Amino acid sequence: MSESIDGAPRRPGIDLPNMRVGYGGGIPPNVGDGDRAAGADGVRDNLDPSWLRGDPPWLDLFEVWLHEALDARIPEPNAMVLGTVDAHGLPATRTVLCKGADAAGIVFFTGYDSDKGHDLAANPVASVTFPWIALERQVHFRGAVVRVSPEETQDYWYKRPRGSQLSALASEQSRPIGSRAELEAKAADVAARCGGIDGDTPVPVPPQWGGYRLEPACVEFWQGRANRLHNRIRLTMVDGVWEVLRLQP
Repeated sequence: MSESIDGAPRRPGIDLPNMRVGYGGGIPPNVGDGDRAAGADGVRDNLDPSWLRGDPPWLDLFEVWLHEALDARIPEPNAMVLGTVDAHGLPATRTVLCKGADAAGIVFFTGYDSDKGHDLAANPVASVTFPWIALERQVHFRGAVVRVSPEETQDYWYKRPRGSQLSALASEQSRPIGSRAELEAKAADVAARCGGIDGDTPVPVPPQWGGYRLEPACVEFWQGRANRLHNRIRLTMVDGVWEVLRLQP
């Protein structure tokens, strides 16, 4: 058996074409007896357009599914895959945390000079996916992206743990650095200048850090079903009105 770079035995190749995960056949194992929210397994009832209510019609169901992901103890249920496109048309995805969801859209925070910040400056559109696979559910959003107000950024900033504030202040996000030791030394220097990790001096909001809001023009709910005959319901904004369609899987 060949060895990997770190000297550990290399594992046999994974047979990806024959990997199978069954949908619609039972309750996910991480949903405990005391944590069963109604419909949280996504198995008993077929996703239907009648589940979409309110203004906008996607918000109530999204909040229900988000709460049920939390009840099911999905790790980081507010994690979402963010897709952007750079100035050369090259797409990129990464996982970020959703920090706001309301009728206006989906909010996340990052450095304006990060890779994603540069992408959004060049092409202010994005997609996000909430991949609650353990619950056989996904929700996709697509639309234009705008910066949130400085007041909204500041309000969220002071709700962050102090350590996260210090790290954001120290990091020139997406810029190269020589070593982990250099990164830690840089963070320690910033912490010392701000009164320490346990200090009480407020950490200022970095000037190149803030929030973005994706304003949905298209929202799709996905529900896994047996034999890959999944349910897909898509909402699209057309002339100021949300149109709802069932899509084939």
